[in-house]
Amino acid sequence: MALIAHITDLHLRPRGLACYRVSDTNMLAERAILALNGLTPRPDAVVLTGDLTDKSDPREYALARQILSRLAMPVFMIPGNHDGSADMRREMSGFPGMDGDVDGKLCYTAEIGDVRLIALDTNIPGKPNGELGTPQLNWLSDRLSDDNRPTLIALHHPPALSGIQHMDAIGLNDANALAEVIGPHKHIQRLLCGHLHRPIIAEFAGKIMTLAPSTGHQVVLDLTEDGPPMFNFEPPAYFLHHHTLQAGTVTHMAYVEAYPGPHHFFADEGVSWPGDDA
Repeated sequence: MALIAHITDLHLRPRGLACYRVSDTNMLAERAILALNGLTPRPDAVVLTGDLTDKSDPREYALARQILSRLAMPVFMIPGNHDGSADMRREMSGFPGMDGDVDGKLCYTAEIGDVRLIALDTNIPGKPNGELGTPQLNWLSDRLSDDNRPTLIALHHPPALSGIQHMDAIGLNDANALAEVIGPHKHIQRLLCGHLHRPIIAEFAGKIMTLAPSTGHQVVLDLTEDGPPMFNFEPPAYFLHHHTLQAGTVTHMAYVEAYPGPHHFFADEGVSWPGDDA
């Protein structure tokens, strides 16, 4: 069994600065950490699929260390396009996997309950799009072949197209090569992604891709041609991946903010639910 929280795209800024001048991503990340620590049952681990920072600034990483150290469970992170692989490895040393290195890419494996996590690095320095590269793809192929336990693969850039054209234009360059590597492996339960700031579920290479929303602002859902890049403040959320031997991996979306309830299901007086004893 394993319960894994999946958060993404914190876009932390130096204290006192808002992301894109209007998004208080630091405050929103703090709220997400409080929500995760308050879960019952508590997750076995948190997977953070990139864009931990907004500018890969040492001040942003210092804030990230402070915020993420408050989590009551291990945190497994990977770089996004707003981070830097070398910067993350240096500034977040001490967190799991930060010594992983394949041709400069920050990638590693981890065990979370009875699930195996394979964390990949799609960062291209100075570029918004992503790429795994041949050495990392070869490493991934070897890791998938040497262990057939239920496996989650984490990467920032989603390999499947979303229909949001301005985001698809900065997607994963070598998605087809990734499909060739993962296609034959039936023990892959999920691809965990970020980057698009929206909750999206899609099929890729016969696998289920779960793209989590941001803990901060969200990309506007615009499926028209040539829609402009815009963001809004839809409710921040995260995914919970619950793995059991009986059901495999089941993914739930949970919201960061608290809402009214919970309330019991009570019928009006004198009214019974269908199937209740009258």
